[in-house]
Amino acid sequence: MATMNAPTMERRHLPERRAAVREGAHAMTGLDYLAMALLIIGGLNWAMVGLFDIDVVATLFGPGSPASRIVYVIVGLSALYSIYTTVKMGRHRY
Repeated sequence: MATMNAPTMERRHLPERRAAVREGAHAMTGLDYLAMALLIIGGLNWAMVGLFDIDVVATLFGPGSPASRIVYVIVGLSALYSIYTTVKMGRHRY
C-alpha cells in the first residue's frame, strides 16, 4: 500500500535543496573567515582581561610593544570589516 502514492520522480532526479539555498545566500570568503577568527581571538583576550586581569597579547609580545600594537590594530580592522560585511548582508536581505 505504501507504494500506491509513490512520487513519479525518483530521488536522484529531484533537485538538490542545498544548491537552491546557496544560490540566494552569499558564501563566506577567506577574508570573512579570517576576520571572524581574529574577532574570536580578540574577544577571548578581552574575556581574559575582564575575568583574570591577564592580557594574553601583552603577555606574549610585551606590553606596549610594536608587535602587540599591530595585533590590536589588526583585530580592530577585522571588527570594522565585519561591520561592513554585516551592513552589506543586511542590504541584500530586502
